[in-house]
Amino acid sequence: MLPHTLLTADAQAELALFTDALERFCDAEIEPHYRAWEKAGIVPRELFLKMGDNGYLCADVPEEYGGSGASVHFSFAVIEVLARRGYGGLVGGLEVHSDIIPPYLLHCGTEAQRQHWLPRLVSGAAIAAIGMTEPGAGSDLKAIRTTARKEGDGYVINGSKIFISNGQHCDLIVLAAKTDPAGGAKGVSLFLVDTQTPGFSRGQNLEKIGQHAGDTSELFFNDLRVPADALLGGIEGQGFTQMMRELPRERLVIGVQSVYGAQGALNATLRYVQERQAFGQPLAQFQNTRFTLAQCATEVAAAQAFLHASIAAYERGQLTPEAASALKLHTTEMFGRVADACLQLFGGYGYMAEYPISRFWTDARVMRIYGGTSEIMKEIVARGLLKP
Repeated sequence: MLPHTLLTADAQAELALFTDALERFCDAEIEPHYRAWEKAGIVPRELFLKMGDNGYLCADVPEEYGGSGASVHFSFAVIEVLARRGYGGLVGGLEVHSDIIPPYLLHCGTEAQRQHWLPRLVSGAAIAAIGMTEPGAGSDLKAIRTTARKEGDGYVINGSKIFISNGQHCDLIVLAAKTDPAGGAKGVSLFLVDTQTPGFSRGQNLEKIGQHAGDTSELFFNDLRVPADALLGGIEGQGFTQMMRELPRERLVIGVQSVYGAQGALNATLRYVQERQAFGQPLAQFQNTRFTLAQCATEVAAAQAFLHASIAAYERGQLTPEAASALKLHTTEMFGRVADACLQLFGGYGYMAEYPISRFWTDARVMRIYGGTSEIMKEIVARGLLKP
């Protein structure tokens, strides 16, 4: 479990109870169904409502907006538990809904926007998505081609987005669009798009090599008209600044998923090598197995220490974009190495979908891509090192 040095003893006890209850919720509501959801390529919408009823969505949203006003540790604990249990597809969409979109509303939105959307996100009545990536613009957000043209007392939006988590379920999209196509980064604005608005449509649920239970879609906007108050914060041209402000939390929560996904892969492997026999003895008795496990455990422990320091910095308001990028780079690359090494210890069984290690392995691969690729993380870290 994450360290809670900034929490009181009572808050730590409350968090432990919260985590225990979540484990029981997973046993009853997720574990029996997760394989079927992977085959379907989507979790049921009702799961968000059940999680909302139990306080597992948007846990650190303030009480005045329907949340519990808990420490960020409670929101991260949800990601920790689900990632460790191997529910990577669910975790990807949940991060967007609970840890990425609410801060945009809290830090950048108007009071009316917060009052309208946050209670619905907390309850699960509305599901959120973030619309940044386009077919021709991934990590380079300044290259987006979706436009929002001012017309009368609103905007007309045209364009498309791709690889959008929660794309099939979403009711709210925080959408990046060009309000000034010639303005570069200063020409980007963010809009709160209600998916009931005419002109919005969804493509098919995209088939992926991992994170199968998470719905991922292409979204289309064809002369979609939104009122002026759909502009996040009510000010044009602030989209890029708003995105840069909120990306550290996005990369931080991906770090949580990566560290505890790796821990889950290691836990599954520890159980397997003590049960599986080869040449008359458990796999755990072979030096290669023991050295591999030791290496993996050391990598996870080092990444946990980095993560814990980053969470503490975030709580102090001191997590820089460079530090968050370094964390994402380190933890996602580590998750890939650990999942691969652990799968190897399963031999042929590791390549079988019925064994959870295969899920950890396939789910880990996209972590080095979404939220900013490892190559972009290196560039951000390097710029910080070399700036005058």
